[in-house]
Parts: sequence; structure tokens; C-alpha cells
Amino acid sequence: MAKSRVVHFYEEGGPEVLQVEDVEVGAPGPNEVRILVEAIGLNRAEVMFRAGYYYERAERWPAVIGYEAAGVVDAVGDGVVEFEPGQPVSVVPSFSMKDHGVYGEKVIVPAHALVRRPAGQDAVSGAATWMSGLTAYGGLVEVGGLRAGDAVLITAASSSVGLAAIQVANRVGATPIATTRTGGKRERLLAAGAAHVIATDEESVVDRVRELTGGRGAELIFDGVFGRGLSDLASAGAKDGKLIVYGLLGGHTARGSFGADAPPFPVTNTSLNMRWYAMMDTALDPERLRRGKQFVLSGLRAGSLAPVVDRTFDLGQIVEAHRYLESGAQFGKVVVTVDAAGAR
Repeated sequence: MAKSRVVHFYEEGGPEVLQVEDVEVGAPGPNEVRILVEAIGLNRAEVMFRAGYYYERAERWPAVIGYEAAGVVDAVGDGVVEFEPGQPVSVVPSFSMKDHGVYGEKVIVPAHALVRRPAGQDAVSGAATWMSGLTAYGGLVEVGGLRAGDAVLITAASSSVGLAAIQVANRVGATPIATTRTGGKRERLLAAGAAHVIATDEESVVDRVRELTGGRGAELIFDGVFGRGLSDLASAGAKDGKLIVYGLLGGHTARGSFGADAPPFPVTNTSLNMRWYAMMDTALDPERLRRGKQFVLSGLRAGSLAPVVDRTFDLGQIVEAHRYLESGAQFGKVVVTVDAAGAR
């Protein structure tokens, strides 16, 4: 049995705890598929899982890691009829990292977590599509109820989810208003489809949104930060609008240990519905996932949805890739490429 390079970690901590090791990967079990990985999409969820402040934690050592990848089917387990060896696929995050991880040359995942890659989509793009696409679709459309003509305020807009949210908003006919700390990314965000860009260190979010919406505010606020500016975001919302928090880039943990650094609960003079949203709200709901897959796949075919890849690393550079992801310097997705020739 050929060995495969797989990323493990033996303790929670910084990027340096990640280790690339040679292991033997067995046969897929019932309703599982073994894939030869060509590219891996990195996500903040994996940073939190590695560091020990994700909503779930590793329970066995060494621990595997990774939600999102693209490659080709290598072998299928009993009960799998929809996939066969040689098919190009992407892994849709819809499982627990306590059980499965895709950082490796050859990995095993549940069959329900796979989708056939559309014709013409390469592995790098295929590994950068689904976490951001489903997060944006589920948050804006399924939970947010975004409609044509609505204004949606998108924070962390240069992240992979933020950029996907801009595309989703445009696809449904809404108006995406992107925020970024400084004006340095303004032109790139406009080129990526944002109707307007607000540099939060340089101008008032509330005043600018009111100006752009004729005074009514944004019908939907899609926040990936959960930071000290939460009250300002809420004040920029329309009457009976929605504020959906999907990320924790402000540095707060998923377990609720906020202490003195907790963002103040937003108090506004308008009715505003606020809730937390996680991508798994879509991925683990069969009907939502079915609709999400159709939305994303049709958008890919039409060209209205296209993942933005900032930079690629090799699998042997996984520590450097995680450090870069944590720096926040990227514009779009960070992807790790894999040469699995030795694992075939």
C-alpha cells in the first residue's frame, strides 16, 4: 500500500503545530470515497480548530484537519453509486473535522460531501468554491432572505466569503456595499463587483450607508468580524432589517469567552433582527444544501460566481500558508496545491 503525505497535529496551538507525515491510507468504508487531492482550500475554521477555539475540538491524536479540497476519485466504498474512480470532484464542507480531514495527498471523506466539478473548472478553483459559496448563499439567501433591490452591507469584504457575498448579492439583484478598514483595497473591491466601498477607518459607516440608501439603511448586514464596530453596523440597518454574524475575525472565540473585549450589544432606534449563522446551517440541512449546490453550480456555469484566489502554497509549506492566512493580508482564498503522484 502506497504511503501518502498527510497533515497532522499533536497539540493545539499556532501554525507550527502542523506536521506533514507519511502515512498509509486504507480503503474507504461504507458510503465513503477516497480521493487523490490536487488542491486544498484554507479556511478560518481550520485556524480555530488547530488553535483550540473552534466550536468543536480534536478528540484523537494525531488529529487530522481540513474541510475543503478538490481532486479525483481514487476508490469508493460499499453503497457509493454516484461516484467512480477518475471523476474530478470537490469536497463540500459537511462533516466534522473530528472524523475527517482533507489536508493530504490521499484522503477519505463521506460520499455526501462530494460534488462533481463542472466541466472546465480546475482543481485550484474547485478547492476555493464551496466554503465561501455556501456560507454566502446560506447567509444571504436562505437565512437573510435577500431580495432584488435590497442593500446589503458586507464586512471583511476582501475575504473569500466577503467576495463570494458580493457575487451572490449581484446575482440576486441586490446592491452590495463593501467595507474595508482603509481605502487601499477600494479599487479591487469595486472591480470584484461591489457597488460601493466604505473605508471604516476613514469615514462613518452609518452616515455613508444612509447616504447610499436614501436614508433607509441596509436591509441586510452580513458581518464576518463581530468586533467593536457592531453597534455602528446595527445603526446602519434599515427598519426591520437583519444583522447576520457569520465570522469571528474580531478575535473572539467560538465558545463565548469574550470578557471585557466583547463587542457591545447593538442598541438602535429601529427594529433589527440579529442572529448568528454558520455554514453548517446550510451544509447539514439536506434541502438547504440541495438548493445551495444548485445555486453555486448554476452560478459557476453562468460565470456570475467565480472564486477569487489570492495565493497558492505547496503542501510542504502548510505552516507558512496558515501564517499567511492568519495575517489577514490576502484578497480572496488561500489555496495549497498538492502533487499526489507518489500516493497513486
